[in-house]
Amino acid sequence: MGIKILGIDIGSTQICAVMAECENNSTNIENAIKIIGIGTVKSQGLKKGSITNIELASSSIKAAVDNVMRTAGTRYDKVIVSISGKDAKNIDCKDVINIPEREVNIKQIERAISSAEYKVKIPHDYEIIHTLPYNFKIDEQDNIEDPLGMNGTRLEVQAHIIVVQKSALLNLRKAIEKAGLKADNVVLSGYASSIATLNEDEKALGAVLIDMGGASCNMVVHSGNSIRYNEFLGVGSSNITIDLSTILHTPPTKAEEIKVKYGTLKNQENQLIVLPDLGDENSTHEVGISVITKVIYMRVEETLMILAKMLSESNYKDLAGAGVVLTGGMTKLDGLRELASAVFDSMPVRIARPKEFDGLIDVLRDPANSCAIGLCLYGAGFFTPYEIDSERKLRYKEEPLIKNQGLISIREMRDEIDNDFETIKEEPIIAPTQDQTYDSLDLKIDKEDLKNNKRDIGDIKDKINPFSKFINYLKNLF
Repeated sequence: MGIKILGIDIGSTQICAVMAECENNSTNIENAIKIIGIGTVKSQGLKKGSITNIELASSSIKAAVDNVMRTAGTRYDKVIVSISGKDAKNIDCKDVINIPEREVNIKQIERAISSAEYKVKIPHDYEIIHTLPYNFKIDEQDNIEDPLGMNGTRLEVQAHIIVVQKSALLNLRKAIEKAGLKADNVVLSGYASSIATLNEDEKALGAVLIDMGGASCNMVVHSGNSIRYNEFLGVGSSNITIDLSTILHTPPTKAEEIKVKYGTLKNQENQLIVLPDLGDENSTHEVGISVITKVIYMRVEETLMILAKMLSESNYKDLAGAGVVLTGGMTKLDGLRELASAVFDSMPVRIARPKEFDGLIDVLRDPANSCAIGLCLYGAGFFTPYEIDSERKLRYKEEPLIKNQGLISIREMRDEIDNDFETIKEEPIIAPTQDQTYDSLDLKIDKEDLKNNKRDIGDIKDKINPFSKFINYLKNLF
């Protein structure tokens, strides 16, 4: 039996939950992934990437998860959740550490990344969700793809930090918990979409990935080993619906129908269609299809022009040697690729669907599902070669091997120490003889305390050296 990974893409117009099974004993991870279920519901309690009503959002999340569990017929082992780039910021950092052993190991890589984090000032109301190294340097040798096992005396790292507002992250976690779940990881939605769509050549040459969703567009620039830049635009396909409803003076539900039916950016024959009037559906009026096309074209062109301007002002456009990759539900508009090529200064443009895996291929090849599938892939190990994730743990492509060597996070260390204290609290206390001491616990007991039964667990903690195990862990790490 493989590990079941539940990816939940929390979008402003749709919540998509996908469950994948990963065979952890497979030698080829790409052949180990199988999609076993999908569930989608209309979003409630969300607007332009932000949670506006926790109760409604949690109900929508729960409904999507219930749907995917019915489809898959099984429960999950991991939960990976997306967060919009609306409340995210970019921070770059770098630092250098000495290598006493003259050979780089995984512990030193983690120390270098963590040290680079501490060199920058994180706004007090923001929290790190990703620290993504994009360049390593050993002594005078630059542009090292993977420093593990290499020899040298100094290791330098350059990394891209993604931070989000604490309030947005807390609201997301609260909505997830109210739905009866616990997120193992929170992943930037644009990052997840890039995992599901970009191929290795595009990553090596550098590419701009834009996920064009229902109410927003999330853009990331991926170059080499990692993301270098991320940006957010609060415009999506729902804005086309609003434009059609306003200009054609027809109800939003009908505007959505004609957007899906006549959604093209190419010129069409000027046929007339009958639409109900806004506010009085018993009366109707005629509209030419060419008018519908022009409304859609104007909104999409404006959106692409804003995105192109954001890319130019980011100073990362030159890193996108492979061009622009578009995904998301809005990319299903006919003619989008040709218009995007013109707007992005003739840069190569590709419309991307999620990578093919075993399972519900026909359903999951929809570009609207890119983020959800990318979340499952992230949980299965399809992340950058090294990163510190939202739980402040080092992620590494060979991490199952690393875990077998006993590498654990600081948070896990603290949990183990707390568990040790609880064990001591529950064990019966045996009075020592006059000359006895609890050497194994670094604990000395006062006989008068024993006679008067005045000891409590607080006294024991004070007499135990609480850092002895912690120091031993640190010795193993460093």
